[in-house]
Amino acid sequence: MGGYTLYGAEVSYFTGKARAYLRWRGVDFREELATQAVYRDVILPKVGWPVIPVMVTPEGEAVQDSADIIETVEAREGLSPPAIPQTPLQRFVAQLLHLYADEWLTLPAMHYRWSYNEDWAYAEFGALSAPQASRGEQYEIGKKNGQRFKGALPILGVHPETIPGIEASYEAFLGEFSAHLEQHPYLLGGRPCLADFAFIGPLYAHLYRDPTSGELMKRLAPRVADWVERAHAGGKGAGDLLAEDTVPETLEPILARQMREQFPALVETARLFEGWASEAAAGAFLPRGLGEIWIDIEGTRGPAQARTFPLYRLQAVTDAYDAMDEAAKARADALLERVRGAPLKDFRLSKRLVRTNYRLALA
Repeated sequence: MGGYTLYGAEVSYFTGKARAYLRWRGVDFREELATQAVYRDVILPKVGWPVIPVMVTPEGEAVQDSADIIETVEAREGLSPPAIPQTPLQRFVAQLLHLYADEWLTLPAMHYRWSYNEDWAYAEFGALSAPQASRGEQYEIGKKNGQRFKGALPILGVHPETIPGIEASYEAFLGEFSAHLEQHPYLLGGRPCLADFAFIGPLYAHLYRDPTSGELMKRLAPRVADWVERAHAGGKGAGDLLAEDTVPETLEPILARQMREQFPALVETARLFEGWASEAAAGAFLPRGLGEIWIDIEGTRGPAQARTFPLYRLQAVTDAYDAMDEAAKARADALLERVRGAPLKDFRLSKRLVRTNYRLALA
């Protein structure tokens, strides 16, 4: 099977994730820039709102979410090895890292872009939207389009008060990931998997490509920059995932960082969700945000919006945990104890979430 079309952009977080996967998977696909004309003629008619990436199958079906793109191609093609680990503990950890990359590394990715690379980003956005326009016209178009992305900083929790913590956390993460890459070429062994594709989103599209953050990565973490280049190019790796469902100990510092930074924010969001869901009917579409929470990161604290989509990624984590047999759960529990994530064992959303009509809804 083949003939997929990916509508996206080099500057796009989640296009990077989908592109790296499709290259690795080796399917027949072409990428088209999401210009103004593409939004008008393809994305808005098919999806209903302006978003990338969007993949269109050979039959013309539109698939919007990056994880849905991966799952759709995996199901259609049936190729080996699978992108999503088949053994229970590795699948669980891959979903944890998927959650972290998609919904927490957004903080440094967006901070470095809009705090350090703003003018460069406007030029990139303008060249994407109007490739035939002059540079000056592109900048003005890009500035208009980019303002809504820059406006997401306080929604995510990026404020003057939290920026020192975000930068300290990101630099520490680079060190932790570098230490892992000394031992393993990819996150769970000798080849990429879902977790690697998720990490590519922030680490390629923003933190490697954007000039200031790219220089920082190459200076502080050249092994990470090398991994970005290999994984984004669709590198197959020279081996397989680690045998016997092993999760490298070198990932535990990253998982511990996730548990102390991201998980408390998810718990607070889930509490607000429970109140909203108690009065909503099955099938109701979720709002993108449910009010205000506070995030704590490397000794700094600030407000953020209680965004609902991270709960959907969290549900995939708890589903992977619940699917384990008792022996696998015991190993997962031991890992969670070591990374101070034991509360996750018993944490569940009050109601299930589904994706319908390209939106998040109550099951």
